[in-house]
Amino acid sequence: MLIANLFAPVDAFDHWIQAQVQAGRHPVLEPLMRGASGIGRPTIVLGSLFVAALVTGGPGLATARTVLLALAPTNLVVEGLKRATQRARPDGRTQRKNASFPSSHAANAFALACALTTFRPRWRIPCLLLAALIAWSRVYLNRHFVSDIVVGAAIGVGFGVWAAHWAAGAGRRWIGSGLAPGAPAEPPRT
Repeated sequence: MLIANLFAPVDAFDHWIQAQVQAGRHPVLEPLMRGASGIGRPTIVLGSLFVAALVTGGPGLATARTVLLALAPTNLVVEGLKRATQRARPDGRTQRKNASFPSSHAANAFALACALTTFRPRWRIPCLLLAALIAWSRVYLNRHFVSDIVVGAAIGVGFGVWAAHWAAGAGRRWIGSGLAPGAPAEPPRT
């Protein structure tokens, strides 16, 4: 009861935002939001990592390993919280394994963005903007509340940054990758 009272203002804010967003939905935005939400599917993420590893060789393998290192604990924590909280989705659906809190789309998008930009810092802003669009699409499509995506994003950022720092740690080299995160580039061969 005490916990419910502590979170009552957050819940009220979530429902207010939900009502505002649902009232403002526009047919022009529907394809964009559905497409953004679809990008977060595991088959698309894992398939993209696989293709990147095949096409780019060593650097792609290093990137894929770091991303997978970020996604594994992200999903463990998110799924554990979903089962523990069992929060109903904004559309009223309640399933223990697919609860609303926290958003796995937001968590995975931000974990991917943070881990990926370790190797490609120029991609940081576009990746983070895409992660934010994916997260917001879940609110727009009435699948999550704002607090669900905020907590999911925080989990993703935490594990994404952790994985990137771990991969770039002193003396760590992804064997056979041709790329050592954080290490200076090899001098050109003469």
